[in-house]
Amino acid sequence: MVLDGLRRLEYRGYDSAGVAVLGGADGLAVERKAGRLANLEARLDEVGRAGFAGTAGMGHTRWATHGAPVDRNSHPHRDGTGRVAVVHNGIIENFAALRAELEAAGVEFASDTDSETAAHLVALAYASGETAGDLAASVRGVCRRLAGAFTLVVSHADEPDLIVAARRSSPLVVGIGDGETFVASDVAAFIEHTREAVELGQDQLVTITREGYEVVDFDGGTARVKPFTVDWDLSAAEKGGHEYFMLKEIEEQPAALENTLRGHFTDGRIVLDEQRIAEQDLREVDKVFVVACGSAYHSGLVAKYAIEHWTRLPVEVELASEFRYRDPVLDRDTLVVAVSQSGETADTLEAVRHARGQRARVLAVCNTNGAQIPRESDAVLYTHAGPEIGVASTKAFLAQIAANFLVGLALAQARGTKYPDEVAREFHELCAMPDAVRKVLGTNDQVRALGREVADAKAVLFLGRHVGYPVALEGALKLKELAYMHAEGFAAGELKHGPIALIEPGLPVVVVMPSPKGRAVLHSKLVSNISEIQARGARTIVIAEEGDETVLPFADTLITVPAVPTLLQPLVSTVPLQVLAAEIARARGYDVDKPRNLAKSVTVE
Repeated sequence: MVLDGLRRLEYRGYDSAGVAVLGGADGLAVERKAGRLANLEARLDEVGRAGFAGTAGMGHTRWATHGAPVDRNSHPHRDGTGRVAVVHNGIIENFAALRAELEAAGVEFASDTDSETAAHLVALAYASGETAGDLAASVRGVCRRLAGAFTLVVSHADEPDLIVAARRSSPLVVGIGDGETFVASDVAAFIEHTREAVELGQDQLVTITREGYEVVDFDGGTARVKPFTVDWDLSAAEKGGHEYFMLKEIEEQPAALENTLRGHFTDGRIVLDEQRIAEQDLREVDKVFVVACGSAYHSGLVAKYAIEHWTRLPVEVELASEFRYRDPVLDRDTLVVAVSQSGETADTLEAVRHARGQRARVLAVCNTNGAQIPRESDAVLYTHAGPEIGVASTKAFLAQIAANFLVGLALAQARGTKYPDEVAREFHELCAMPDAVRKVLGTNDQVRALGREVADAKAVLFLGRHVGYPVALEGALKLKELAYMHAEGFAAGELKHGPIALIEPGLPVVVVMPSPKGRAVLHSKLVSNISEIQARGARTIVIAEEGDETVLPFADTLITVPAVPTLLQPLVSTVPLQVLAAEIARARGYDVDKPRNLAKSVTVE
């Protein structure tokens, strides 16, 4: 059961894996192995799984922070007696001081990790002092001493029917079954067994048994939690006959867009999921920041064009990791839109807290119900893209773009910069996008063949203008993530300011063309750019609107997408770039779903 759960969580980290089972002959059986989960399974077969019988257990897949991904740094970690086992997500920022304190007291460490510190601290608290013999109280006391972001799951050989877990700024969810209870960082781990769940809040601790759970805060006080029902089932987290999860998730993008848009236009008005910002407050907004990381940041760059166009408000798009460190100018009339697939992204969460500290209003765009960023925001718009297992974002990215557009329309509606019939028209144009994306998916075979042709290239460049520029950035990011090759996205107007020096014979250059009707001036400029590239021997790969005959002489490979309104073009032009990156990675022999060094949710800064 634990291994099955880890298999569904391996997207969160796969440098090493381990399990601990309570109730066997030795009280606590632990095994761990560096590398993928398959390595651990092979080791368990080698030592014999019969020694891991029990009715309570826990496991972990690791994405290394402190200490190399080797056996001794794998989780679970134990104390010196071997009676306490701990798994940990996140970073314990004061571990060096705590480790020095423990070593001075004679404790010997077996790993290079910050996580092992927690195991020794819990063991000492359980052995003596005012929390002796009380595992939950011991863990609470340790948590109060820890600085940083962490989820801890703790078991003790003397407590074979109990598991204790705690969280601070790192995800933790409880699954409520029939005669069984689960705890995990993602509901995917236990969705086969129950869809009833509870999300733990900040600085909360849960004790779980087969009969149920109890949640308290770190001081032992009663904690309020909100149960919820997961609205997808096990089949949504399986490959469904596809070669890899990412290809399945690319195919699911029309449904993800439909689910994100559904229910957000009622009685002629745009509505959000959780709106704790009054209409008058939205009307008084005089500046918008979009803060995000990675692909979510690129969705924010697309949003900037739409929100400024529809509302005439200035919009700044910020990397969340830089936002609070540059001391941005925020006040009560500033709206901060925080975009995060997981809702737990550490940098984005800290940006939200900084914004709230400056009295700005915060609206979260998130794919995970009950996550920390939505909990700490003034309003929420859920993307409803469903589980995304592939580490490289695809359907979550398109859903974020659509959700950001809804935010822009909600602002335009509140400020009166668009009449109700104009808001309705824009929304209905958005609702046509799922069918447009389905049409683009019909080009997948052509794009996959292209990917195999250019898989040996040493680099690929991506060019775009207007909303095509963020698409170029996203295309380059996907290729870097999946194929480990040099890729860069440029605003095409910058070509002659330096990047053209990179052009050489045979170099693949992907050009995202604007509409010849919607952006005719930019279209003609990009045609000139393609001509300059082609004259220097590069291979031109052009993504253009159906019926755009003017690009034919300049496109060595032409990929067509449906004609859609200019601002919505990223929803169709991004899809071929996702397929291209995945196929290049596959052709080069890489794991498309689990690119090296990456984890799905970045819950440490």
